[in-house]
Amino acid sequence: MAYNILIVDDSNIIRAMVKKSIVMSGLAVGEVHEARDGVEALEVLASQWIDIVFADIHMPKMNGVQLVERMSRDNLLVSIPVVIVSSDRSQKQIEQLRVLGIRAYIKKPFRPESFRDTVAEVLEQAGGAS
Repeated sequence: MAYNILIVDDSNIIRAMVKKSIVMSGLAVGEVHEARDGVEALEVLASQWIDIVFADIHMPKMNGVQLVERMSRDNLLVSIPVVIVSSDRSQKQIEQLRVLGIRAYIKKPFRPESFRDTVAEVLEQAGGAS
């Protein structure tokens, strides 16, 4: 099964690095969608089937915390696994996101191996797909 992925980050470079790391992880990738902020991410989520979301915290318009909050209140989106990819090391912020239902947290800078291990664990927890 190939997984449809959404990468949400305001940096083109980071989105490209995340995409490359996911491909290098060996995950069977279907479509890869990108968004620059939470507003664009919600538009993608409304129109595309997404199996897993990788999102930054600090973005304009709607940040990662706000995106996760919105997804947690939506009956369809709440089941989509969210992995935060951020340089933010605030334990309070990480705990807030865990309470909201994120499945994992990958710290920037990251290695492709961290994606492989995290994605495998998240998808296993989700029963193979959302």
